[in-house]
Amino acid sequence: MRHFGYLSPAVRSGLFHREPGEFTAGSPARTLSVALGATLYCPATRPSLALDVRKQARRGVVSMVLCLEDSIDDADVVGAEENLVRQLTDLAGAEEDLPLLFVRVREPAQIGDLVRRLGPAGRLVSGFVLPKFTEDRGLPFLEELTAAEAASGRRLFAMPVLESPDLLHLETRTETLTGIARTVEKYRDRVLALRLGVTDFCSAYGLRRAPDMTAYDVQLVASVIADVVNVLGRADGSGFTVTGPVWEYFPQPERMFKPQLRRSPFAGPAEALRTALIQHDMDGLLREIQLDRANGLQGKTCIHPSHVAPVHALSVVSHEEYSDARDILRPDRDGGGVLRSAYTNKMNEVKPHRAWAERTMLRAEVFGVAREDVSFVELLAAGLQSG
Repeated sequence: MRHFGYLSPAVRSGLFHREPGEFTAGSPARTLSVALGATLYCPATRPSLALDVRKQARRGVVSMVLCLEDSIDDADVVGAEENLVRQLTDLAGAEEDLPLLFVRVREPAQIGDLVRRLGPAGRLVSGFVLPKFTEDRGLPFLEELTAAEAASGRRLFAMPVLESPDLLHLETRTETLTGIARTVEKYRDRVLALRLGVTDFCSAYGLRRAPDMTAYDVQLVASVIADVVNVLGRADGSGFTVTGPVWEYFPQPERMFKPQLRRSPFAGPAEALRTALIQHDMDGLLREIQLDRANGLQGKTCIHPSHVAPVHALSVVSHEEYSDARDILRPDRDGGGVLRSAYTNKMNEVKPHRAWAERTMLRAEVFGVAREDVSFVELLAAGLQSG
């Protein structure tokens, strides 16, 4: 697999100073946690599930969650499990590259049961998404995952979803976060990434953000994101990859607020792209992706294929970011100091900016580095045209 692998070599060459690297389901966890990118959720009840997975792989999706939890009715669980086993068994004979596949379960016992029922087709499953994760609720899931891994002889990752009201409520937040940190540290080798369940956070207070707003405009939600990153997303080696919250909107006929996309990056032929993004409420999504990155999050949960290209386009490292990160990490800079950016527009302070530079270079490995004259607009246009 590789991001933007669906583009022709000639197109990739014109877009990238350094092309995205290849990775597999067997790559190191550190690489995969960043490579997840836009993780597309799909209900496990879909009759065309195997076809959908193949189709999304051709469109550039590299990680998918097949959901047995909130996206399906309680009465449909048994049928969804049967459909999942049947469809993955069909996919097991596929010759083409498939995305990293994860199954979102409801209860711990589902993990071992599904691994047994899948048999050889279980090799397609990279891991399980664990809902409403807290210390008390999460431990049984992780113990079951460990047992299933031992029984199958295959590496299985966990992606806990942080969405419990105990994490949202101020009086229980610190204790809940401390318990989660204790639990995921114990199973560090199996925890690929932590996912934020912002929809559940909003639900606890009867809130729902409008398409003109980001998760960071909802102060209750923004405060939880900040605390989760504070405790679980540190860059000192103790942290985990924390992914961005879901964007839940599709096109709407009317808008209350002005568009959030400036005209200047889309000047000329790209003006039509700007118009299309605004019409599909993508300007709010693009802003939220940028705020995710600024707040320490990587990748994003997606519920619609149209959201994948924007997430990936904005995940590519710009030539300016790459230039700064490379300068900061030069071996002769180990002693620290301050240097002027090669772009002559900022200060690079070697020691304080080192962690940022290391994260940037890891993102460059999997998403590539754009050419100096290429912006996210050209990357997004290429992704949308191919999709």
